[in-house]
Amino acid sequence: MEEKEPSQNLDTPFILDIKLNRHSTDPLYQQILEPISKLIKNGTLAPNQLLEDEISMAQRLQISRPTARRALQELVDSGLVVRRRGVGTRVTPSHVHRQLALTSLNDDLIKAGHTTRTEVLEYQIHLATPEDVEFLNCAPDEELVTIQRLRWIDDHPLALLKNTIPSRIAPTLTELSHFGLYESLSRHNVFPTSAIQTLGAKNASKRESDILNIEPGNALFTMQRTAYDENGKVIEHGNHVYDAQQYKMTFPLVSHTN
Repeated sequence: MEEKEPSQNLDTPFILDIKLNRHSTDPLYQQILEPISKLIKNGTLAPNQLLEDEISMAQRLQISRPTARRALQELVDSGLVVRRRGVGTRVTPSHVHRQLALTSLNDDLIKAGHTTRTEVLEYQIHLATPEDVEFLNCAPDEELVTIQRLRWIDDHPLALLKNTIPSRIAPTLTELSHFGLYESLSRHNVFPTSAIQTLGAKNASKRESDILNIEPGNALFTMQRTAYDENGKVIEHGNHVYDAQQYKMTFPLVSHTN
C-alpha cells in the first residue's frame, strides 16, 4: 500500500493509493479501512482532514458503492471519522473529554483550549406547565424562561441545549449569546451548588440531525440536569443532547475498602 502525502489543506480530499487483493480472504472494505485507520491513529492524517468520498473511491478502486460505504462507515463506528452532510467524511476532531462535575460546558471547553460560540435558537417566556412544576418545584402560575441554544466548538456544532429557568433570575438574551449559562447566572449572584443529573443516549431526530449537521439516526449523548442553589431552591432544569462522536464524559471511580 502506498498513500499519497496528506495535503496541508484539510479541505483537499486525502486519497488512499492502494492495490486491492481481490483473491485475499480479507474483505475489500477491510483492506480499505485498515490502512486509513492506521494513518489516523499514527497521526499522519490530521484532525478534520477530508477523505475521498464513497462515489469517487468506488469508481477509482473499481468496487461497489456499498463496499466503499461500508469501509467509511466502519471508520465512523470506530470513532475515527465523522460523516456530515455538506461537509463530507473527515478525520474526527479532538474529542471533548469532560469530567463529571457541576460546571458549565462553555467554561470546560474554553479551559480545554477550544474556541466556542453560542447561538440562541429560542428565548420564550411562559407560565409553568405541570412538567415544569415537577422539575422546578415551582408554583403552577410562576413565570419561567425556556431557552434553547446551539453550542459550537471550533466551528462545529456540538450540542443542543435546552434550559428552563425562573424568570426572576433568568439571564438576558444578550448575556446568553456571549457567555455560558452558569457565568450568566453568576452575574445575577446566582450560583449552583448541587445538581441531580441523568445521562443517557438516543438516536438523532430529523430536527436534531439538521441542527447538529449529522446524519439522521446518529447517536446522541443525552443529559438531564436539575441544579440547586445553597438553599436547595431549583435554579434551572436542562435537557441537552450532544453529538456522541465529539463528546465524552469521564466518571472518576473510587474503591471503598475497610
